[in-house]
Amino acid sequence: MATPAAVAATPVTVQSVPKRRRLRFVANPKAAIGLTMMGIFVVLAVIGPWISPYNPSARSNELVGPPSAAHWLGTTHLGQDILSQLLSGTRSVILVGLLAGVVASILSLLIGVTSGYLSGTGAESLSALSNVFLVIPALPLIIIITSILPQTGDITIALVIGLTSWAWGARVLRAQTLSLRRRDYVEAARATGESTWRIILFEIMPNLTAVIASNFIGTVIFAVTSEITLAFIGVNTSGDSWNWGTILFWAQGQQALAQGAWWWFVPAGLAIALLGTALSLLNFGIDEFVSPRLRGSGKTTVRTVDGHKVRMRVGFTPVLGFGRKDDSL
Repeated sequence: MATPAAVAATPVTVQSVPKRRRLRFVANPKAAIGLTMMGIFVVLAVIGPWISPYNPSARSNELVGPPSAAHWLGTTHLGQDILSQLLSGTRSVILVGLLAGVVASILSLLIGVTSGYLSGTGAESLSALSNVFLVIPALPLIIIITSILPQTGDITIALVIGLTSWAWGARVLRAQTLSLRRRDYVEAARATGESTWRIILFEIMPNLTAVIASNFIGTVIFAVTSEITLAFIGVNTSGDSWNWGTILFWAQGQQALAQGAWWWFVPAGLAIALLGTALSLLNFGIDEFVSPRLRGSGKTTVRTVDGHKVRMRVGFTPVLGFGRKDDSL
């Protein structure tokens, strides 16, 4: 039997709990790839017109020329450099997408959360307004508005898209707010005398982060496709303003596919696909970051916050199993 002195002399090892891993969102492969791709597009949007080898509207004698040392992505029917058009058009696409996403997200947040938390005539009026905008066909309305306006620049198109694409996000946020406003922590905050706007900002809004982020990314995707569609059908193709849809518009009008000029439309289509992939990966990464159930999707063994490896049992809802002894539980 050990003496008290020996027990006291025995060193006590305290198992330190590993710190919570920082930057969990960036550690997600989907989010990391999406952020990297989106960062490249943003950088090209900023410096694209400056690093363009030629003026995108400048003509030359090399008509419908294939890729060469002078023109890396070939030329158009007027001898215009396609690489310069692609680089210059990136700024328009990114600007319209992000600005429209911000405008639509702000409107959907204000109207959706307000109509979901408050009650009375005002809340019902906001809900009815969302229903009205929800049934209005967005793209035809955008075409009509941009055709009527004297100038349809990037800012104008972004504002029009943002002001006409907030209704769906507002309905989703209203439904989520209706399910949250009677939760125990909201009732406790209301009982302690917290103001309405403080409850909305600090109790309800943090639980809507995934919905808000998904709504923003979805709106950006819709804005990008809408702007490209407008340019492809002939709206906002005049002047020296270039975007990826304008490149496809002239390629389709001059029968680039029939001429075998693949370099005229493939780069723009590939850029659209890559941008959509980046935004989708960001959306998946946000979902997995917010929802713990999705973090280990597709894996049979995951690592917890404290560093232990656990096995995922098969089923509709993932259940953590810490060893074979737990199988009988």
